[in-house]
Amino acid sequence: METKKAHVSKEKVESVKKLADQLKKHKTIMILSIKSLPSQQFQKMKKELRGKANISVAKKSTVIRAIEQAKLEGIERLVEQIKEDCAIAVSNDDAFQLAAWFTDNRSPVSAKEGQEVEEDITINEGPTELVPGPVISELGALGLQVMVEDGKITIRKAKVVLKKGDKVNANAASILMKLGVKPFMVGITPTAVYDAQEKKVYVGIKIDKKKAREDLLISHGKAIGFALKINYVCKDIIGRLLAKANSQANALNKLKPAENAVQTQN
Repeated sequence: METKKAHVSKEKVESVKKLADQLKKHKTIMILSIKSLPSQQFQKMKKELRGKANISVAKKSTVIRAIEQAKLEGIERLVEQIKEDCAIAVSNDDAFQLAAWFTDNRSPVSAKEGQEVEEDITINEGPTELVPGPVISELGALGLQVMVEDGKITIRKAKVVLKKGDKVNANAASILMKLGVKPFMVGITPTAVYDAQEKKVYVGIKIDKKKAREDLLISHGKAIGFALKINYVCKDIIGRLLAKANSQANALNKLKPAENAVQTQN
């Protein structure tokens, strides 16, 4: 018996070829998650990226065939990262700069019932615009301590109302919305990138410049403290060491002659 070949439309063949040609012409190929992203926001981001990157949405099978057809060295691992609700971007910009742009352009949104919490959600203490009524019981159900001041409800103490991994319930979603808390971020999320120059696939890239800066400042402070403790001499520390020595010298000068003599002998 003859094996029948699956019929592939001309349009599909052309779309695969077009995407494969794009992949071969760019140094950065990025798989993006667009899950839960509103169409209006997606179109806005595409427009803002003109000249920097070209984003296209295609069926999973089309993207896989295009990658296979492009035959780029080391790109095979990228296929594993292609899921539903994804898009593909091509660019000649640096992959990590592009990933940082996507992080910077995420928008806060309200919580919806059933969503999984990505990070602990805290309701801070302080006044609200809520007036007393049934909402007091709703706040209490979340473990919040409240009081009434000037006809408005005030949160007495900050509390984590949902922990990472929890599912948002109806009451929590309602209260967060009433308080104006938008704990989730929506946008385009890079999941993997292929660097044509390095011929490597990088997975799980997440560039958060704000957090990276905070981490660097904390590490810098710890390094300065450690260097001062062990009297490590370098251009970044010498001024502080001299100030420390001057302070200690002044303290010695204030001692009584007898105490100063004892200190000198030690």
